[in-house]
Amino acid sequence: MRRADPRDAADVETVVALLDAYARDPFGGAHALSDAARQALGPALRDRPGMHALLAFDGAAPVGLAICIEGFSTFAGKPLLNLHDLAVRADARGRGAGRALMDAVVALATSIGCCKVTLEVLEGNTTAQALYARAGFAPYALDAQHGRATFWQRWIAADAAVGDIAPKGAPQS
Repeated sequence: MRRADPRDAADVETVVALLDAYARDPFGGAHALSDAARQALGPALRDRPGMHALLAFDGAAPVGLAICIEGFSTFAGKPLLNLHDLAVRADARGRGAGRALMDAVVALATSIGCCKVTLEVLEGNTTAQALYARAGFAPYALDAQHGRATFWQRWIAADAAVGDIAPKGAPQS
């Protein structure tokens, strides 16, 4: 397990390859990354403050990826870390890479002074939900009376979705 170096072409290639494999998975949208997303990811990791990529290995083979983005908790008045993407190659699942990545994300958040780690997960991805629960995560709620928070989105423009694949039938402006 180690942080990816966004200035190292091999590391950027590894991040893109692992993210593309995730994007092609049904839980990642089942579509390959666009060429624009492939080209934008390396510079974004390098040039955007608060972007972090962690790589998991099985021997020398890269098998997993966590991409995190720093944010801020207004209620706590402290930084937070959002786990934006967690991906383990299909042929490497069930061997501990996901849990190791989760532990590394929490360690990263702790090292940079974050008050919490946030993430989103599809309702039907029960395998990921079980991993997150084992790592100490739970659905977000401020008050049980008002229910759990849900993650919403609005596409701004078709070309603004660089790297994100709009679901079939999603409105495009």
